[in-house]
Amino acid sequence: MMTNTSTLPSLAPTSAFLRNVLLADALVSGATGALMALAAGVLEPILQVPAPLLRIAGLVLLPYAALVAMLARRDTLSRGAVWAVVGCNALWAVDCVALLFTGWIDPGVLGVAFILVQAVVVAAFAELQVLGLRRLA
Repeated sequence: MMTNTSTLPSLAPTSAFLRNVLLADALVSGATGALMALAAGVLEPILQVPAPLLRIAGLVLLPYAALVAMLARRDTLSRGAVWAVVGCNALWAVDCVALLFTGWIDPGVLGVAFILVQAVVVAAFAELQVLGLRRLA
């Protein structure tokens, strides 16, 4: 039986770089999620983004942040799990931008900035996570 030596293993030791990027993602996502979930009513008039949308988005971020933190703490990790985090970040970034163009909400200037900053930050996390995966190869 021949084995393909060019195939990357599905499990790899966690590099310090990738671990730190995942932990930063978890921390930022958790803080943003908590802010949106707990302060949606306060943020709504400032951002002109509906409180229910802020609250739901925040509640989605909290378990995501917990899972990413757990992943980052593992000695070995599944490349597939990290790729899933990359995919979630990419989807969040695209959805943020799409939200601004759908007309579904009409955020104020601060709301647009809040949404675009999220898009840029999570896109950066996705890129850094891809870089971390490539360094493991």
